[in-house]
Amino acid sequence: MRYKDVFKAPKPMKITEITSTITKSFVSSIIPSIEPTEQEIEECLKMLELDPNNLCCAYCGNKVTEWDHLRPLVKDKKPTGYISEIRNLVPACGKCNQSKGNKYWKDWIESDAKLSPKTRQVKDLEKKIERLERYEKLRRVSPLDFKGIVGEELWNAYWKNCEKLHGKMKRYQRQADKIKALIQKNLKT
Repeated sequence: MRYKDVFKAPKPMKITEITSTITKSFVSSIIPSIEPTEQEIEECLKMLELDPNNLCCAYCGNKVTEWDHLRPLVKDKKPTGYISEIRNLVPACGKCNQSKGNKYWKDWIESDAKLSPKTRQVKDLEKKIERLERYEKLRRVSPLDFKGIVGEELWNAYWKNCEKLHGKMKRYQRQADKIKALIQKNLKT
């Protein structure tokens, strides 16, 4: 055994690595979350043929840890117009939710993405897909025109703030790179 085989140094982080998180925060801050009624939750689980006493992920069948948006809220760093409402949510496990990210559920579930149900060779995948398709068809949801609702001026000003923050983060990263280089240079002397 080599000691280098068991050692893994922490990965250095860059300020600019979190620009997508910042964008997601800008989107999440404006997205309404509509609390479902007991009846709506019951209907959802019935359509997906899931047992509320032993709730499983609609994608893979593992134990539920969260609810996932069937249609993503963010795509290409912009809001899609979908919101957090029961018609756009399904029970999910963390593996599936993280693997799916902001992809459309059907494209992802049958893809070779890391941790996708297809990649993990989930049993009865076709049956799960049929249930999700039926759920999506019966629980139609349309994206909202956020810009049309709030007005172009307010909408554009909001996204300019996001872009400004990204620009500042890039400048701060260049500063951080200079500081790091000076510190590393000092370590060598």
